[in-house]
Amino acid sequence: MGKAGRAGRAGAPRKGPGAPAAARAKANANPFEVKVNRQKFPVLGRKARHDVGLPGVSRARALQKRTQTLLREYKERDKSNVFADKRFGEYSSSMSPEEKMLKRFALEQQRQHEKRSIYNLNEEEELTHYGQSLADIEMHNDIVDSDSDTEGQGTLSAELTAAHFGGGGSVQKKAPDQPGGEGDSPKSRRELIEELIARSKQEKRERQAQREGALELTEKLDQDWKEIQALLSRSIPKACSAERKEKPQPDAYDVTVRELGFEMKAQPSNRMKTEEQLAKEEEERLQRLEAERLRRMLGKEEGEHPEKPKHMSADDLSDGFILPGDDRRLLSYTDGKMDMQAEPDQEASDDASQEPEGEDSGEENSKDGSGSDSHSDLDSDGDSEDDGLKLRDQPCQPLKGPAGRHHPQAFATAELPYTFAAPESSEELKALLCGKSTAEQLLVVERIQKCHHPSLAAGNKAKLEKLFTLLLEYIGDLAARDPPDLQVIDKLVVHLYNLCQMFPLSASDAVKFVLRDAMHEMEGMVESHGRVAFPGLDVLVYLKVAGTLFPTSDFRHPVVTPALVCMSQLLTKCPVRSLQDAVKGLFVCCLFLDYVSLSQRFIPELINFLLGILYIATPTAQSQGHSPVHPFRVLGKNSELLVVSDEEDMATWQRSALSLRWASDPKAQSRTKANHIRLSCLAACLTLVKRCVLMYHTLPAFDAIAAPLRALLAEHLEPPQHPELQKLCRSILTEMGSQERRYQPLICEKSKPVPLKLFTPRLVKVLEYGRKQGCSKEEQERKRLIHKHKREFKGAVREIRKDNQFLARMQLSEILERDAERKRKVKQLFGSLATQEGEWKALKRAKFK
Repeated sequence: MGKAGRAGRAGAPRKGPGAPAAARAKANANPFEVKVNRQKFPVLGRKARHDVGLPGVSRARALQKRTQTLLREYKERDKSNVFADKRFGEYSSSMSPEEKMLKRFALEQQRQHEKRSIYNLNEEEELTHYGQSLADIEMHNDIVDSDSDTEGQGTLSAELTAAHFGGGGSVQKKAPDQPGGEGDSPKSRRELIEELIARSKQEKRERQAQREGALELTEKLDQDWKEIQALLSRSIPKACSAERKEKPQPDAYDVTVRELGFEMKAQPSNRMKTEEQLAKEEEERLQRLEAERLRRMLGKEEGEHPEKPKHMSADDLSDGFILPGDDRRLLSYTDGKMDMQAEPDQEASDDASQEPEGEDSGEENSKDGSGSDSHSDLDSDGDSEDDGLKLRDQPCQPLKGPAGRHHPQAFATAELPYTFAAPESSEELKALLCGKSTAEQLLVVERIQKCHHPSLAAGNKAKLEKLFTLLLEYIGDLAARDPPDLQVIDKLVVHLYNLCQMFPLSASDAVKFVLRDAMHEMEGMVESHGRVAFPGLDVLVYLKVAGTLFPTSDFRHPVVTPALVCMSQLLTKCPVRSLQDAVKGLFVCCLFLDYVSLSQRFIPELINFLLGILYIATPTAQSQGHSPVHPFRVLGKNSELLVVSDEEDMATWQRSALSLRWASDPKAQSRTKANHIRLSCLAACLTLVKRCVLMYHTLPAFDAIAAPLRALLAEHLEPPQHPELQKLCRSILTEMGSQERRYQPLICEKSKPVPLKLFTPRLVKVLEYGRKQGCSKEEQERKRLIHKHKREFKGAVREIRKDNQFLARMQLSEILERDAERKRKVKQLFGSLATQEGEWKALKRAKFK
């Protein structure tokens, strides 16, 4: 037994302070409150710190800690047990006790006199008027002044006071020596008031006379003083007077200020009018001029107002008197010189036989030109200024009557109308423009735009958009004529540009439709015949118009990009079979250079076509070794199309601009003229090559691009060519040679020899954590901190949640306590009331018994 007991005591776990925590927990804790954290698999060498836990004990400790800290803060949340000493200067060592007392007294007085609340109307506040208290003013201790200006008249007389404010009996008593004394009857109140009024008026007149006398004496005294002052001024020495007369000279600043003060100020000008206002005024002006023209055409100008005087004199009395005839001349100035207008009709008819016919027509045209039809709206257009001058210099000749006089009706009929209806079809536009000069056509288009401005009516926008499409068709018809009317096209582009700026979307759609139609026609010809000829001059004009109306420097544009594709197709699919084709192709090359002048985009079709033109301008024997690209052929009928072998024609040729009219000239040409056209085409091609060299010399592949051109140009120098062409070739070769090489040939980079592989073992540190294996120390530390931060964050969130739950339980317990206390008091009141009710009923029953 003893051994067993000793053995049992020896094998039992220790319960002293030296025993481990887990052993104490297992020995003392309730087995139902112990939580064992089982591991999935045991790991050798790993210390388990939280294998056994006591959640009940931990929960009790946390509750106790929150009760001691969080609950106390909650109960003392609205309490303040700190005393703040707010006495002024109590702990200030820089102020003496006397200063502290004075400052405290001042603050106390200020606190008493301050109005504590602006909404407190019951607070007493002393009101003043001009520094005097209103309470003292209401006591009527001051003296009321009267209306008189003299001193000593500030009080009311005793009679007036007695008459108005009582005491009439004392006033009615009179001295015994006065008439109407004791024996007379007393005066009534009305008589007394009238007597007082008369006396006050008399006193007022006396005061007025006294004041006037004082003024006269003052004026007299001033006059005497002036005379004495004049005598005193004469006795002043000259030196003193000179010093007094000398005035200081103003400095530069004063002079500048006075000049700025007298400087002319800028006058405000008239307000600038908006585009809608200008369009409205222009429409009204054209309608007024058209009405006057129609009135003159119908002969109603003189018959409608026969009695209206044509001249209004300054001495006119406006009494309706009209002279039978007005033979006076109106004075006018022309170019700064005085010009007398022609005499009336009677004198003109008398001198008609002495003057020549042309001079008479010139005078009549100048008369009518000074009136309504002066074509003033043509002067505003800078592009049509020359045509406008031609139109004014050559006016329409009006018809003449039997007496040699012009008929205003016929002259008005020959005038150009001022208002036009917007055309709805190309036939209507042609009817308006055909048969008229260039200036008249421009004037008609301009007046159509002004009469149908978009700001004047709702449907004018659609009319002007239709006008743009019709003008585009009309330009194509002008280009398709024989010969083409290029001057009118050049002038109409200005109006197309104006309409394009107003309606860019519709204008782009119209131009794209025209270009798409030309491209479809070209593709159809290629599919049916396998080849296609250069299009007519109308398509080339449309390409030029597209580059003029829209920006060509954009990387991608809805109109310019299709135009570039169209020109590329023309240069690659249209073979050069005649001089007209060469001229058209060079014109397309000019358009290409105009399109890419700003963007400097490389066009391979352009270089290829210029190379082909140089190839067909070189004899075949000298151009061996060069193979042109389609649409040019190495051998064939047109392989030497631009070769000129006649030295006489070459000597007579003079360099000039290549005219676009040659592109539409189907007539047979002489041999000399054809040779001149060939030389002009060659000169134009060399000029374009020079422009390409100057534009593309910055490209890295410039040497490769210019190599075939350099070879053909060198061959052109060998045969005896024209000096102008020789000079142009030399300048191109010089430009090519002066450009530095901008690329380096491709060379394989020298690589180092590959070293032999070394079989040195790589040491890799084996880490304890599975997925963290292979990381550096910095990465391990970073991951450890991230893991720790996550764990601490979760723990903080968990503690905050538990704190909120604890506060919620405390608030709920307070509410339950208040409700229980209220129920207890209610039950107590009901019990007392029941006791009173029972006692009252008992008394009532005893009374009945």
